Amino acid sequence: MNVQPLTCHIGAELREVDLARVAHDDELFAELRALLLEYQVLFVRDQPISRADHVALARRFGPLEDHPVLGSDPDNPGLVRIYKDLDSAPEHYENSFHCDATWRECPPLGSVLRAVQVPLVGGDTIWVNMAEAYRRLPESVREQLEGLHARHSIEASFGAAMPVAQRHQLHDRYPDAEHPVVRTHPETGEKVLFVNSFTTHFVDYHTPQRVRFGFDYAPGAAELLHYLIRQAAVPEYQVRWRWTPDSFAIWDNRCTQHYAVQDYWPAVRRMERAGIVGDKPF
Repeated sequence: MNVQPLTCHIGAELREVDLARVAHDDELFAELRALLLEYQVLFVRDQPISRADHVALARRFGPLEDHPVLGSDPDNPGLVRIYKDLDSAPEHYENSFHCDATWRECPPLGSVLRAVQVPLVGGDTIWVNMAEAYRRLPESVREQLEGLHARHSIEASFGAAMPVAQRHQLHDRYPDAEHPVVRTHPETGEKVLFVNSFTTHFVDYHTPQRVRFGFDYAPGAAELLHYLIRQAAVPEYQVRWRWTPDSFAIWDNRCTQHYAVQDYWPAVRRMERAGIVGDKPF
């Protein structure tokens, strides 16, 4: 594989590679997985492979998961269809910095995403290195985060646009998850800042060490959380990818966030994503 790094901290484009071969070749897949741990997100263009090979490649990482709101391809379970057609506007659930499905107790390990149909211009996606974001926090802030946990909610995000009864049903199926604010990557050992647009609040902030009076907790805790969430918007931690048909992005969801730029309506953007089951953050 010809590897072309795209920024100083995240992302590489792979050339001279056939993802259909990688899906069925142990040695090639091992090389790709090692590159993913190094660069966090990998990009490949001009891959007119079948949906079956797309799913097979993702399954090399582990079992696939469905999505409770987005539809899947009926012939390929686990291949989620993210279709932004003319009748879907204005849907804006992707254009925020987020780590996929942290409202699950075990968020995804990562995803393999394919561009099926894209606008002539616009519709880029941004990925962010959240290990680098943590490393570059002030020491005084990192000290505040030790042992801190936060709540993540699908009800407050996807559910917000639903009727009340449907929103409550969604919450019953997927109760809020609680995760450490700083997680450890299970393969690299890196510390990762692990809050995003699904995060609603800290759950163990209100201690005598942190809170003297009410305004220390509210808005004190909220201001700290918002400061941490905003770290994903720092350009030095980002890579931006312009899609072309049959281009792929493969990313590690444990240490990155992403943002799908929705600047293209009324053009159409159709993507297909295979999300890989992950483990419980620690």
